[in-house]
Amino acid sequence: MSLQVAVVDYQSGNLASASRGLQVAASCRQLPVDVFITSRPEEIRRADKLVLPGQGAFADCAAGLASIPGLTEAITEKVASGTPFLGICVGMQLMAERGLEHAVTPGFGWLQGEISKMEVGNLRLPHMGWNELQFEPESHELLNGLQPGNHAYFVHSYALNNGRPDEIIATTDYGINVVAMVAKANVAGTQFHVEKSQTVGLTILGNFLSWAP
Repeated sequence: MSLQVAVVDYQSGNLASASRGLQVAASCRQLPVDVFITSRPEEIRRADKLVLPGQGAFADCAAGLASIPGLTEAITEKVASGTPFLGICVGMQLMAERGLEHAVTPGFGWLQGEISKMEVGNLRLPHMGWNELQFEPESHELLNGLQPGNHAYFVHSYALNNGRPDEIIATTDYGINVVAMVAKANVAGTQFHVEKSQTVGLTILGNFLSWAP
């Protein structure tokens, strides 16, 4: 029986890239996985795992989700029932209480904190390119097989602020300490693009597919 993995389509994010990344990660681990891209609430409800990519502004992504009848409710119900969830980039940001980009916009509220503009002094925004991940090795199942100093690919100007330390599993440095990965119960997220982070990204995606919180 194949694992059913839904990549949520709300007109935002690298859907094809995220889907391919999941398929490659599954193949590397010889996991029977059926990855499908969908915006249909009924297909979300039958999935074993959910992946929410995202690109652009928090408010626009939140509006995109809200524009599809029943989609937010289906995601919320699945997460409440214990279905593993992975948010990527703005998909991770939407897990927070609210976003402050353009307007104050509510998020899912699964994680403490808000998404605010990074205060990085003279450094350029967006924070774009490869940067080192810092974390305690083997501190979370999604980090298995990785080492501190491994690089991931970032593109963002906003980041999680006022988050709970026990919900932050990896950070990176860009003039300030930037939240790079979060996890709580059955939900997790990466501020960086796992689908563009080569071996590191495939390792995290493979860990997510094997994850049984």
